[in-house]
Amino acid sequence: MYTPSHFDEKRPEVLHALMREQPFGLLVTQSPAGLQANSIPFLFDAQRGPLGTLRAHVARANPVWREFDPDVESLVVFQGPQAYISPGWYATKAETGKVVPTWNYVTVQARGSVRIQDDPQWLRTLVGELTDRHEAGSERPWQVGDAPADFIDTMLRAIVGIEIELTALEGKWKVSQNRPAADREGVISGLGARGDDLSRAMAAQVKHPGSAA
Repeated sequence: MYTPSHFDEKRPEVLHALMREQPFGLLVTQSPAGLQANSIPFLFDAQRGPLGTLRAHVARANPVWREFDPDVESLVVFQGPQAYISPGWYATKAETGKVVPTWNYVTVQARGSVRIQDDPQWLRTLVGELTDRHEAGSERPWQVGDAPADFIDTMLRAIVGIEIELTALEGKWKVSQNRPAADREGVISGLGARGDDLSRAMAAQVKHPGSAA
């Protein structure tokens, strides 16, 4: 990933936070037919492996788990806030007029070798943890145990687990760090005026790069 030094985010806690807050990653693998890309919700465990481990599952009918090349590392892309940045927001526009539009974004790229997990207990643990993670904010959280056991067993046979111990982790926070302070203030104000959640999230990153969502 092309990352100029002023956009390079190396703090592990910041990268980990994005993967947990935005867990719907894009898994890119090499197959005999070329590249395959699958959008999958992941769980990240920072304590497993030097750089952490990602876990997920796909439908057994999805050919990705049979066709990926085990000799080629796979890539998982996590996307944070992103927004169009108008040059009209820059103080520099009034001073020189030498400004152009750009796009701000936050992303993490994780690399590692895919390992397939087809053990029923491994899968049961994974779907339980995924469910608990994403039901946590519900007034009445649904649990895997709420469904009949034989039904869950049938559903588990229809999926295959994926585990990726990470060998590389890169973060890019392109959030106007290369602009003068007055321009950054203009960006924060312009994004805030839009009023939508995505713009507000980007404004927070421009103000404090790497801040919690």
